[in-house]
Amino acid sequence: MSMFGFGARQPTSAEKIAAVENELKMIATMHARMTKICSQKCIDATYREGDLAKGEAVCLDRCSAKFFEAHQKISDQLQSQSQAMAGAGGGGGFGI
Repeated sequence: MSMFGFGARQPTSAEKIAAVENELKMIATMHARMTKICSQKCIDATYREGDLAKGEAVCLDRCSAKFFEAHQKISDQLQSQSQAMAGAGGGGGFGI
């Protein structure tokens, strides 16, 4: 909070740590979902070869890129909506 009691409250160290932990959990969850979905889509379940075939590798690359792009777009939209809601309900300064 600012000297005059206006402005946003600053997060504590514990809140910052919790936010980082939540971010890491979200990234780990996204990675697990992406791995599962793209593996099911791109890798033959019979495992005929020890290495990935070229088609499987290309499919995995494209699938993971699309998954990440979709995740990024959704995250950006949610963040902008969250900021818009915070801005609409906030205020409390000089002339605001």
